[in-house]
Amino acid sequence: MRILFDQGTPVPLRDHLLGHAVTTAFELGWSNLENGALLSAAENSFDLFITTDQNLRYQQSLGNLNLKIVVLMTTSWPRIQLLIPRIPGAIDNIQPGEVIEITQQ
Repeated sequence: MRILFDQGTPVPLRDHLLGHAVTTAFELGWSNLENGALLSAAENSFDLFITTDQNLRYQQSLGNLNLKIVVLMTTSWPRIQLLIPRIPGAIDNIQPGEVIEITQQ
């Protein structure tokens, strides 16, 4: 699966998503794109978008997107590390156009 990390997604997460092609918005020079433009660009080249922007679903109209979106509910790498066992399962089961929020339990 082709995955795009949003600006705030910790890059070390890439090492835990084996078998997927992970690129960051920064690597593509997309850091300055607003969310709507970023999602449009991502939809053309990626299957999944991982972000830490908890307000994304409230700021953007996501209903028409065919992109899969995973929202990590923290930007803290130590906290995200605790979520790593749940992230691959979420990625494997998410459907196009769906938004999944991964929270700490």
